[in-house]
Amino acid sequence: MTKLHNYDKSKATKALADIWDLLTEEQKFFFEENLIVERYKKNESIYKEGDQPDNLLCLLSGKVKIFRDGVGGRCLINRVLRPVQYFGYRASMAGEPYVTSASAFEESLIAVVPMRAMFRLMEENTRLCHFFMHELAVDLGKADQRIVSITQKHVRGRMAEVLLDMLDIYGYDKDKQTLNLHITREDMANLSNMTTSNAIRTLSMFSDEGLIDVHGRCIKLLDVDALQAISDNG
Repeated sequence: MTKLHNYDKSKATKALADIWDLLTEEQKFFFEENLIVERYKKNESIYKEGDQPDNLLCLLSGKVKIFRDGVGGRCLINRVLRPVQYFGYRASMAGEPYVTSASAFEESLIAVVPMRAMFRLMEENTRLCHFFMHELAVDLGKADQRIVSITQKHVRGRMAEVLLDMLDIYGYDKDKQTLNLHITREDMANLSNMTTSNAIRTLSMFSDEGLIDVHGRCIKLLDVDALQAISDNG
């Protein structure tokens, strides 16, 4: 991790407009004084399960995964983030250590604000409190949906849902078919709660059926409607 002391903070506050626009001029000055920007290399750890949470984090650029180590060394990726999304603050609000870990999928820039500063701002600004209540409620709803998916859907349904989620989060590359995300088979397995061998087998089946085209870590979606039907049917 590298702290970017010379980073133009106005770029970060512009990206964080949904918070910035809620603040008074005095609060904006305080927020900017406490904000720093950090650069993380690909696969670099941002925080680990069991660490004490100290900061509000916001992904400015790049891609980040939130995950938890499971039984037998297996990993479950809870969610993946795109710019601009906030993370890392729930544990601090709950007064507990992190229950997940976070690392960079690719080189990423992250805005960091100490939670002590955020708590002070929230004490002064009810609109800021409402913003984070909404963020937590949305995240809780997504977590509930994910539990249903990974516990009730079959492997094909889970894999189709993951592919569609990646499309929703990261979109297409320039060709309008290839996912804008280079991802390993292991990470695909961890996202869909299956073994790596099952992930490879399921992707191969989708490829044979003409639903996707796979080249290395690049996945091209050829029939989104069919993938949606598979996901809906579980």
